[in-house]
Amino acid sequence: MSSHDEPVQPTPFDVAQPAAPREPAGAAGARRGAPPWVLPALGGLVLLAVLVIFWLPERVTAPGEPAPVATQVASQQTPVAPDTARVTPTTKTPAGKTDASPWSEAQLAKLRKEAQDVLAELLDIQFTLEERGVKQWAPERFAEVATTAAAGDELYKNREYEAATARYEEALAALQTLQEGIPQELAGQLELARQAIEDGEPATANTALELAAAIEPDSPELAALRRRADALPELLPLLEQAAEAEQNGDLASATQLLTAAAAVDPQHLRTQSELQRVAAAYKEQRFNDAMSEGYSALDKGDFAAARKAFRAAGKLEDDTSEAASALQEVETAETAYRLTRLKQSGSTNEQQEKWQEAVKAYEKAQKIDSNVLFASEGLKRSQGRARLDKQFRTTLGKPGRLSDVAVAEATEQLLQYAVRIKPRGPVLAQQIDSVQQLLQQANTPIAVTLRSDAQTEVIVYKVKRLGQFEQRELALRPGTYTAVGTRNGYRDVRLSFTINHNSAPAPVTIACTEPI
Repeated sequence: MSSHDEPVQPTPFDVAQPAAPREPAGAAGARRGAPPWVLPALGGLVLLAVLVIFWLPERVTAPGEPAPVATQVASQQTPVAPDTARVTPTTKTPAGKTDASPWSEAQLAKLRKEAQDVLAELLDIQFTLEERGVKQWAPERFAEVATTAAAGDELYKNREYEAATARYEEALAALQTLQEGIPQELAGQLELARQAIEDGEPATANTALELAAAIEPDSPELAALRRRADALPELLPLLEQAAEAEQNGDLASATQLLTAAAAVDPQHLRTQSELQRVAAAYKEQRFNDAMSEGYSALDKGDFAAARKAFRAAGKLEDDTSEAASALQEVETAETAYRLTRLKQSGSTNEQQEKWQEAVKAYEKAQKIDSNVLFASEGLKRSQGRARLDKQFRTTLGKPGRLSDVAVAEATEQLLQYAVRIKPRGPVLAQQIDSVQQLLQQANTPIAVTLRSDAQTEVIVYKVKRLGQFEQRELALRPGTYTAVGTRNGYRDVRLSFTINHNSAPAPVTIACTEPI
């Protein structure tokens, strides 16, 4: 047996209570036939078993106890199970001296075993938490657990196992709370990192991500946030440049910069919010510019440019009522403008006695708006004068037509109608004078000498059949005439001649001289 002063290994704390010895078959016979020393030997063995079970464990473990758990928690040493740890005695008791009965020692051993069981579970959770970085994300609470465990150690060393177990259980509960809070702590660090990324604080984000990595290094969300944090050096300058551009009123550049920033980190909420706000402001700016451009063009009468600008504004406007209203204004203004121009054109052409042009202007106005009064009244004035003007121009352009009596008579009637028109413009007055002069000339016959061979039948179209003659005198109105000569056995002859009022006509000879 070893001395009480040297280190010993603690024995297991599961105490086996001795069972009442069963009497084997034939025991009565054995007792009757057993030697006299058997019974004293059996009693000695029972006494030895009691000493080994109850007295020896206390003598071996009482002088020294397992190393305090608080020291293990604080130092992060590899855990050593309390029931297998090598201990160093801290107190010495005289050999063979004990104040406790075997029954008390057995109770202490049981309580000590309970304390050791709690301690073992405590250490397991401790090392699990340390592997997950508890000293980084909960140093104060972890230190409090160490303090509680140290108090348990002191009680344990003083053999106050029940109180020590209570302290260990208190520490265990605290560690279990920390362990149960790991998901929440991880979520908190990830949220802190996410908010720091949103706020543009790389240092805070990286610190939170390091703590999250210590807790859950394989977290998919951690990897995504790490990528976002790594993108901050590229993202933040773009946001600063966009803010400066917006401050300078350059919304186009601000929108481009924010679009680039959103491409760097599509999940950055502030970037997305700023992009939506600035893009909306830029859209509104372009809308207002387009509307201003449209109204400026409308004021200048440039309806095509105004229409183009308002249509562009309509594409930028969610509610297109304003742009649509402006386009309607363009249509109304353009219609009014065109009607005004046509009215002015018709009036000017009337004053200049360009009646055909006046009629065209008023007809165009009626096509635009059939209810326009100036167009209907203008047509009434212009259409009759336009016909008169056309007839006079035709007569003056082809005065030879007056040689036809019917044409001359119709022209005379037209002339009488024109003379009654009041007021009379200079063009009409000139036309009346010219037509009167032509009629006078057309109505004054001129003597014309016709010669033939007395064998040819002569006819002057629209005048008379002259028959055969050698010479005839005719009084003909100025104009162009056609004479036809026929003779049996000879080719017909056709001859046109013109009589002018201002010169004597030469004799006209018509005879068939070419045999067939």
